[in-house]
Amino acid sequence: MIIENRLEASHGKIVKLINEVEKVIIGKRKVIQLTLVAMLVDGHVLFEDTPGVGKTLLIKAIAKATQHDFKRIQFTPDLLPNDITGTSIFNYQTQTFEFKKGPIFSSIILADEINRATPRTQSALLEAMSEKQVTIDGISHLLPADFFVLATQNPIDHEGTYPLPEAQLDRFLFQLHIGYPTQAEELQLLIDGDKAKSLASMQQILFPEDFHLLKDAVQEVYMSPSLQTYLLALVRETRQHSAIQLGISPRGALAFLSAVKAFALTEGRHFCTPNDIQTIMPAVFAHRLVLKNNDFQRSETVAEILETLLKKVPAPVKGFEK
Repeated sequence: MIIENRLEASHGKIVKLINEVEKVIIGKRKVIQLTLVAMLVDGHVLFEDTPGVGKTLLIKAIAKATQHDFKRIQFTPDLLPNDITGTSIFNYQTQTFEFKKGPIFSSIILADEINRATPRTQSALLEAMSEKQVTIDGISHLLPADFFVLATQNPIDHEGTYPLPEAQLDRFLFQLHIGYPTQAEELQLLIDGDKAKSLASMQQILFPEDFHLLKDAVQEVYMSPSLQTYLLALVRETRQHSAIQLGISPRGALAFLSAVKAFALTEGRHFCTPNDIQTIMPAVFAHRLVLKNNDFQRSETVAEILETLLKKVPAPVKGFEK
């Protein structure tokens, strides 16, 4: 009962946070929720959408509501790795090299249009995303305990883009799509006017220490052995599917499990259900799957494969609550 009460209190804070962000990002409650799910398990998020649908505004709103420091990095073809991580500069007065930190030394990083930079520059994020540190001249520099990369990328068929390598895609917990607003939502946007004013008036809902308590609460969410078996069966099926060349890695499986627990918490439960797994699966799987025969990574094709997996692997029907 103590754990249940603690998780209920955590859920209340999460609802307040989502409600506050939704004042700025109208009609995208599920995207806001899933972004917070990723952050609760130290996950990174890749947004793929056309420009102008509110990706940057969403990230700024979450940073303000959670009081995390925020830096935006605009990825361009001429961006260099040192422009992200920082560089060592020789100090003539002390006759020593001093490390000047780059913008990556912030809690929330907006990597805007990440696939417009060259693969060499993209790789500057790999160590940071997996180990929360960067190594310059053989010296490791720790990043903030709360370190999240929320990246945007243009659709890969747009001119001037470089496909993200599989190793980097695997470090993103989720790939999410905001999409165009409905007619009613877009009309509301026109009526409300400049959303920058709404952003400025947002309230801070959580302090960083509150956010750490929410992250701890995720560990107390229960997943039954039958659900763990179901989750693993879905993962392993991606490695056997006839249309898939590269399935979900063990790292992806661990991230999947953590994300399902965090999603259950945001839904106000202290235990997971099959629906949690099925809801989270597309966001975890879609960007990690590499299809055979050099098939283009069309979202329609991937969605069809995921639907096939869900139909093939039977879900348990009882025994979820501890």
